[in-house]
Amino acid sequence: MTTQTLTHHKEGSWEARHNKEAKALFGFWIYIMSDVLLFGSLFATYAVLHNNVFGGPSAGELFSMPFVLTETLILLTSTFTYGLASVYAHHHNRKDLVIFWMMLTMFLGVAFLVMEVTEFVKLFGEGASWQVSGFLSSFFTLVGTHGVHVTAGVLWMGGLLVQVLRHGLTETTVGKITTLGLFWHFLDIVWIFIFTFVYLMGAI
Repeated sequence: MTTQTLTHHKEGSWEARHNKEAKALFGFWIYIMSDVLLFGSLFATYAVLHNNVFGGPSAGELFSMPFVLTETLILLTSTFTYGLASVYAHHHNRKDLVIFWMMLTMFLGVAFLVMEVTEFVKLFGEGASWQVSGFLSSFFTLVGTHGVHVTAGVLWMGGLLVQVLRHGLTETTVGKITTLGLFWHFLDIVWIFIFTFVYLMGAI
């Protein structure tokens, strides 16, 4: 194989990998848009039903703002730590720091989920289940759907960590870190809307 042929082969391989990654990223953006529609419909449902308490407790009677604020700070911090992992993956090729920051992000994600489950258990213990009113039904559906997504993100992150440990920072693993970053940051944005429109406005 001549030098020119080898060069063309390498350029073709790089172009093929680039096109494959671009298609994968585009496909994931389509998925994110479908999730935007999902959460948009859940927010709209909550907006319609949030005053339908049917004699049951209202948002102001149920929510503990210091508790929810702690949840919010934990999730915002996890977004920052994942951003650091992404920076070290893309610009510094530091496998050790990528693993450290991703593990810390996973820990924060699990801490957020534990707090969310604790809140749900507390509400159920007080008799404020999803069956009590339209308000509580829409609340549990919206917040629970976000929690399911965070759970999926934590599991995805765990699987990605195993790949980084085994294979290092390859084009494939770095690409997956980017994709997961889009998902994790999207969940953070959704939670900010939940915090604002469900908890904060409910407490006012």
